[in-house]
Amino acid sequence: MQSLIPKIESQLATLRVPIALELPDGRRVASPDSRVTLAFKDWSALAKLASRQIGAIGEAYVEGKVQIQGAMRDLTDAAVGLLPDNPAQTQHGWWTHFLRGRKSHRLHSLHKDAEQIQFHYDVSDDFYALWLDPRRVYSCAYFKDAAMTVAQAQEAKLDHICRKLDLREGERHLDIGSGWGGLLLWAAENYGVRGTGITLSKNQYAYVNRLIEERGLAGRVKVELLDYRQLKPDQPFDKISSVGMFEHVGSANMRAYFDTIMRLLRPGGLLLNHGITSGQVDYQQLGAGMGDFIEKYIFPGGELLHVSRILRETAEAGLEMVDTENLRPHYARTLWSWSDALETQLDAARQVLERGTGNADRAERVMRAYRLYLAGSAMAFEQGWISLHQMLCAKPDGDMATGAIRGAQSDYPFSRDYMYR
Repeated sequence: MQSLIPKIESQLATLRVPIALELPDGRRVASPDSRVTLAFKDWSALAKLASRQIGAIGEAYVEGKVQIQGAMRDLTDAAVGLLPDNPAQTQHGWWTHFLRGRKSHRLHSLHKDAEQIQFHYDVSDDFYALWLDPRRVYSCAYFKDAAMTVAQAQEAKLDHICRKLDLREGERHLDIGSGWGGLLLWAAENYGVRGTGITLSKNQYAYVNRLIEERGLAGRVKVELLDYRQLKPDQPFDKISSVGMFEHVGSANMRAYFDTIMRLLRPGGLLLNHGITSGQVDYQQLGAGMGDFIEKYIFPGGELLHVSRILRETAEAGLEMVDTENLRPHYARTLWSWSDALETQLDAARQVLERGTGNADRAERVMRAYRLYLAGSAMAFEQGWISLHQMLCAKPDGDMATGAIRGAQSDYPFSRDYMYR
């Protein structure tokens, strides 16, 4: 292991990465302008650094083999400098293998999807409340005005979606993957729709039901604990939203997902699909071990596809794309807001996670994983390795005389001006 030290010293000098290293034997290796320190307790973790396996260093931190001293923004700056190439262009990693032959649908059975969603979202409601906005909107905000706080930008995002869907009073609105109810309740209270939300998270299901009762929305809004494949309404919905959901669907199930939406949506109705997409057309997962880190600690079973692949799947299902918007920089800013909020409350995070998990060691690992996940994701969006798209689609009704202008075939107006009035 001693032979690693000259290699690492050379890397730091050549790349001018602003980082310092404390080795297991107490020695220190540092660049002149280091702002963050990695203290290694284990030589094997140091070997991962020498090979620039950033994800493996993250795993070592979560497992207590490495300590981080310094700000997460400085850590991500150093991580970018240590990467050997663009991690979004790598052809190595877990997803590469199964997308070249393994059956991803095995990872997305009804049971498996429920298990994976609960792994992430049912850690602790109080933990998420520490760093999300008051509405607990756990998806990309929309900074309509640069001066907005993240809470204001989340409300702007909710309204942006409702405007894109052209929600009208009395319409039947379905929110697939409704989370803590932010969009579901916003649409009901501000646009007068009759809302249905579905989730696989037991914590979110209980939380939203409490909000429905507290706000007097029973009879107008409901949430159900079930998979999108299990939903069989007595009549189709006028408008459907899916926010931060299709990342969990799986490549093998994507066509079936949009086929299901076609079944659930009335002819002429609109779908707003909002979610994370890959930054490269042929991308499978982030390299340098970062994708593997997210798979293990954050989103088991998650898969990212390029926006062109998503739009192909929607088209093959019979949906017409009428508007697509890239919000990538908005998500970078959203994630940094979340990361900064968590960093100011690490002690509180440990306490609520310990209450939620019943295990101090498990709580510490979860908190460390989320520190890296939030900051690392912000970095990935900043760099363009991953992206975020809102895709508005219509289900054509075949009526050439729909509306005032021949050929519309849906509720979508001929101009997007309606979104911004």
